Amino acid sequence: MRTIIIYYSFSGNTRRVAEVLGECLKQKSEVQMIGLKAWDESDKFLTQAARGFRHKRANIEPVDFDLSQYDLICLGTPVWAFGPAPAVNTYLDKCSGLKGKEVVLFTTYGSGAGRERCLDYMQNILAKKGGQGFKRFSIQQFKVKDKDLILKEIMRLWPNG
Repeated sequence: MRTIIIYYSFSGNTRRVAEVLGECLKQKSEVQMIGLKAWDESDKFLTQAARGFRHKRANIEPVDFDLSQYDLICLGTPVWAFGPAPAVNTYLDKCSGLKGKEVVLFTTYGSGAGRERCLDYMQNILAKKGGQGFKRFSIQQFKVKDKDLILKEIMRLWPNG
């Protein structure tokens, strides 16, 4: 089985969750990690949040958008004003090869008000591209250092191992 974990992390929170997910999945799969990097992002969080609210796209470093060689696709983002980060919006637009693929979506968030809306937004786009068997989880930003909590959320996705 081949797995890819694609994530964007502004503060390091989403990267931390992606790394724990990768450690967990390496026990039963070959795992590739891709951290998205935006060339045109501001270093100010409020500017970034405003871009997220308007579902803006980012100019990102070149990455492979063809996911057809993977069995499991994992995509993670911080929740910015009820939606994904602009770098993830760009990836959602351009990715392909999802037909019949199982997808795991994960977010990190502050208040939690927009996490379900963010997950729904990503799932709707990827479902239209053929993704299926969606599993989802979210970790609050102040709990990303709690590896046991993250592992518990991951294990909840596959209760039978």
